[in-house]
Amino acid sequence: MNPLMLHLCYFTALSLLGYFLLSVTKPRTHSTTPKTLDVFFTSVSAATDSSMGTVEMEVFSNSQLIIMTILMLAGGEVFMSMLELFFIKSKLPKYNDHLLITPSSKPTKSVEQIELNSICCSEKTDHISFDNKNNNNNNNTILKHNSIRYLCYVVLGYFLIVHVGGSCLVLWYIRLIPSAKHVLEQKGLQAETFSVFTIVSTFSNCGFVPTNENMIVFKENSGLLLLLIPQVLLGNTLYPACLRFAIWVLKKITKREECDYLLKNYREIGYDHLLSRSRSCFLAITVFGFIIVQLVIFCSLEWNSEAMDDLNFYQKLVASLFEVVNSRHTGESVLDLSIISPAILVLFVVMMYLPPYTSFLPTRNCDEGDSKNCKEKEKETKSLLECLVFSQLSYLAIFIILICITERHKMKQDPLNFNVLSITIEVISAYGNVGFSTGYSCERQLKPEISCKDKWFGLVGKWSNGGKLILILVMFFGRIKKFNTKGGKAWKLS
Repeated sequence: MNPLMLHLCYFTALSLLGYFLLSVTKPRTHSTTPKTLDVFFTSVSAATDSSMGTVEMEVFSNSQLIIMTILMLAGGEVFMSMLELFFIKSKLPKYNDHLLITPSSKPTKSVEQIELNSICCSEKTDHISFDNKNNNNNNNTILKHNSIRYLCYVVLGYFLIVHVGGSCLVLWYIRLIPSAKHVLEQKGLQAETFSVFTIVSTFSNCGFVPTNENMIVFKENSGLLLLLIPQVLLGNTLYPACLRFAIWVLKKITKREECDYLLKNYREIGYDHLLSRSRSCFLAITVFGFIIVQLVIFCSLEWNSEAMDDLNFYQKLVASLFEVVNSRHTGESVLDLSIISPAILVLFVVMMYLPPYTSFLPTRNCDEGDSKNCKEKEKETKSLLECLVFSQLSYLAIFIILICITERHKMKQDPLNFNVLSITIEVISAYGNVGFSTGYSCERQLKPEISCKDKWFGLVGKWSNGGKLILILVMFFGRIKKFNTKGGKAWKLS
């Protein structure tokens, strides 16, 4: 099956399963039962790791939070890549130990035997050299397959260590820090569920948090924020660099030849997240470069803003760092984005649009030995379907236009809440599977409504059903965007 269709079917089935499970389980309070479309929207948002919300999180019961945890876990990029690896592993042939021929396993012969063989069997040297070549090829194939199997367990260990260790650290922090423990007790949330839910959401780069206010309620708990920041990076932008580093460490400790093979033959393995040493280093430098640039701009514009009120110097610094790190695909927010300056919001839009493995440092797309294949790829003719495919920016522009059409009446009546910038943030956030939103505020209404009540969910929660359905398509499109990275190449602007 086509990989694109396989991924699309996977996310569709996962979303439908999540919708069914969320529908049959009861919410925390019957007075605030979510609508059918909102339940499906939440399921899609969790399965695609987008964290776009149309209902408040505290509406969901503990059992529903567990269901959402499973959806986020199953929809995470690392988990899906691990499934692909184990599927490939299951298709590999099994070898017996005696089939692996190594120099040390060759039988020793005496000098007399060697001389006798050299006299009697000299005419068979060509046949023997041919057999040796076949044996070397077989050994390379066996080593490659063993390396793939070894990589499966490395990724599994990485996945388990980060989740189990992170959950234990968050749970330990909540039980030791009275202020964090008091927040959960006040909201009726179980510490164990909160810890596992938050770590899974953070590592999967979803951004859902069981509290209505997301991480705003923990903005003074700098220790908790510092525990979550590595999870954001380990599960997304720095995953290739950390995976390669883990394999290098295992090579130094275990001396296994599979580790050396993985580091040198990453292309032959076919695992998209296993990159070369140079690109992994460039990727890490780029990630930290983006963080530093954002942090400097954010602090210079927001240090004394309303969003930073009641925070000391250390808390402001950690909150700013947490916010800018989450602008790349996670979307957990410790500050109210509705009162952030527009310049920062535009910066976040750019960061949300960039793919996770973006690197602006020079790397060669083709190895020296692959120059012939690269030239052949350049000469390949595009099919009619490939020529008609638009670029990702084109699709996003179309989605924004469609939503502006469906919400045109609200944009006229309530322009401070429904404006092009807020809609663009919502669409790019859904496309980047981030979850940032400026929300909806009754105070920004030009014609105040008496019945209006502020709710802790995204702006999409106030959209029409048509707008919500379009954003569901955007979330699906964003989750499979890696299959359209070369779209629009047939269109020439000059």
